[in-house]
This record gives sequence, structure tokens and C-alpha cells, in this order.
Amino acid sequence: MKEDRRTIFGWAMYDWANSAFATTVMASFFPIFFKEYWAAGTDPVVSTAKLGLANSAAGILVALLAPMLGAMADQGQAKKKFLVFFAVIGIMATSALYLVPRGSWQTAAACYVVAMMGFAGSIVFYDSLLTIVAAETRRDYVSSLGFSLGYLGGGILFALNVWMALSPSAFGLQNSGEGMKLSFLSVGVWWAVFSLPLILLVREPSGTTSKTPSTVVREGLEQLRHTFREIRHLKTIFVFLTACWLYIDGVDTIIVMALDYGLSIGFKSEDLIVALLLTQFIGFPSAILFGRLGERIGAKKAILIGIAVYLFISLYGAFIRDKEEFFILACIIGLVQGGVQALSRSLYSRIIPADKSAEYFGFYNMLSRFATVAGPILIGTTAVAARAMGYEGSVASRISIVSASVLFLAGGLILGRVDESKGKAEAAYLSGR
Repeated sequence: MKEDRRTIFGWAMYDWANSAFATTVMASFFPIFFKEYWAAGTDPVVSTAKLGLANSAAGILVALLAPMLGAMADQGQAKKKFLVFFAVIGIMATSALYLVPRGSWQTAAACYVVAMMGFAGSIVFYDSLLTIVAAETRRDYVSSLGFSLGYLGGGILFALNVWMALSPSAFGLQNSGEGMKLSFLSVGVWWAVFSLPLILLVREPSGTTSKTPSTVVREGLEQLRHTFREIRHLKTIFVFLTACWLYIDGVDTIIVMALDYGLSIGFKSEDLIVALLLTQFIGFPSAILFGRLGERIGAKKAILIGIAVYLFISLYGAFIRDKEEFFILACIIGLVQGGVQALSRSLYSRIIPADKSAEYFGFYNMLSRFATVAGPILIGTTAVAARAMGYEGSVASRISIVSASVLFLAGGLILGRVDESKGKAEAAYLSGR
């Protein structure tokens, strides 16, 4: 495959575009605003459970749709069209959060669920385009480049959003609440504008024949049924997806619940935002370096290193007492977060049939979404159970964060059993039949 740098740039810029949602909305302002504005007056443990359920609801909906949509995208050569469709849904729902009034946590949760569906749905097709834009030997680097630009782009807008929240008068706003609300609208605009490079520069190979929408749906569903039968015989993919389901569960749970955890144990929202900024800007160069590490020692070994670091984070996080320790943990997360995600994506792209990339990435993202279902529920229910046993709120929250360590430990052990060369042979045999 001949490398086209413009195509790679256009593809990677979608990470720059959508990471604004992941950073400003998912990981920062939505948890804070949900707890302090939309669910104002609610017990912190109860609001944590509501937030976890909102994340889980979005995950379930995307997980159920992803493989089916991926199969249809493969049949119709329509990966990019599906990506744009879901991106528009996410952009509109995110922007709508600007209009949700105080106390309307149900409306805020509904908008968030729809926005998460748009965000996660677009990622299915974005990931599947990796097999088109990058040669196999370059996928560790190209995948890491996308995550790296995501950290930088998300970090830049997030820094502006933090400034709006902390110095609202500089933007003609009355208070920090108005700054946070306006940030949701700014994410929608950012996401829309910086999706244009992918739309303009990435070209999906055309199919040999044009197909009607009904044909695409029918053949896509038939392909999906066939894949369900054959995937049982693709042992390497099955083992990898099981491992990924567990350790990405832990990664995503920390992303969406970290600030809520910090608030629950008594840290100020301003300190938590600074911690997230540290994660973003450390993640920018670290993701690229992790990609180089994957090229040198192999993606699987590099991922295992990242999982070991996360295991330490989930255990030590229960014992932190001051904001300096929280900042240190944020820096450590920044060193490995993007690398684990990027190399998981590139490793998977090498062990799946190339002609069914969207469908198989549909399964990949399906399990990732179900992982996001399990993680927040695990954190939330552990906190509620600890509270029911008589522990005070902050102690219950500390106990709950330890539960994430189980996900990293189990995921790492199973990943160690993945044989990449065997997976390539299985995928080649399937594609050649």
C-alpha cells in the first residue's frame, strides 16, 4: 500500500475533532455540571450512580447497533458516510446541552446518551478506515498519531473551556456556570469544523457495483449472521476481544468517572480540571512515543506495560490524600492512556479480515461499549454497597475505585495468550476462501 500523507492527516484529524467531546464533555464538564447543576441537591453517591447509568445506557445502545451497521457499511462501501451520519448526531446532541435548564437531570442525561451514541457510533467507522489509510507495518504509528492529535486538539479546546469557566468575565459571561454551558456548544462547533479534513481528504475505495439501500441492508445482515457463525473458529480474535473488553473497560471507566471520584472524596473541581489538562498535554507526545515502542517491541508487549501501570493507578488511587498526589496520578495516566488505546486498535486491525474491517471493528467497539457499561456500574454499585455497609461517602468512593483493578488484572492475563502471527494466518485464510 502506497502511503498518502494527506489521507493519513485527514484521517488523524478526526481524532482532533471528536476528542473535544471526550475531554470537555465526557471526562470533565458533564460530570461536574451534572452533579452541581443538573442534579443539584442530590446525594453525591446517588448522583454518581445516575451518571454511571447514563454512561451505561449509551454504551448498551451503541453496542447493539455497531456490528450490524459495520456489516452494512462493508457491503455498501459506506464507512465514511456512516461516520459522518453519527458525527452529526453527536454534534447536535452535544450542542443541545447548552439549552438544558438547571435541575433537569433527566433531559441532560438524555442528551448525553444521544451524544455518546453519536460519538461512539462514529468511532466504529473511523477505526475501520485505519485499514484503508495505513499499510500494516505503519498502523501502530498511524493509530498512535490519531490519538496524539486527539490529546492535543482536545487539550487546546479544553484549556479554552477552562478559561471560560474560571474567568467568565473575560468572555462577557456572568459566572462559571455560564462558561461551562457555553463550552458544550463550543465542543459541537469544534467537532463539526475539524471533521472536514476527513470528509475532504479520505477517499474510500468504490465498490465494483452500485447497490440499493435495501440490498445493502439485506446483504449486511446476511454477512453479520455468517460472521457470528465463523467468529467462533477465529480463536485469536475471540481471545483478544475478551481481553480488550476487560482492560479497555478499566481505561474507559477511569476516563468517565475520574473527576466524579475526585469530587466525591473532597477535591475542588478547579484542581480536577488542572489534573485533566495535565493528562491531555502529557498524552500528546506520549501516544506517539508509545506507537514507536509498539513498533520496536511489539504492540502486545507495549499494551501489557500500559495495563501494569493502570493496575498500579487503580490501587494507589484509593489512598491519595491531597491534590498533588492526584496531579501525579494524572501525569502517569497521560503517559499510557493513549498508547494502550492506539496499540489495541492497530493490533486488532492486523488480525481481522481486511474485507470486513467495519464489521469486525463493529464487534470491537461493541465490546468496548459493553465494557463501558460494566465499568461505571461496577464503580457505582460498589460505592452504593459500601455506603450501605456504613462507610461514609468519601470512604465508599475510595473503596469503589479499587474495583477497577480486577478489570486490568484479568484483561492483562488473557491478552498474554494472544498470538498475533496465528491471528494473521486465520484472517488470511478467511479472506482467501
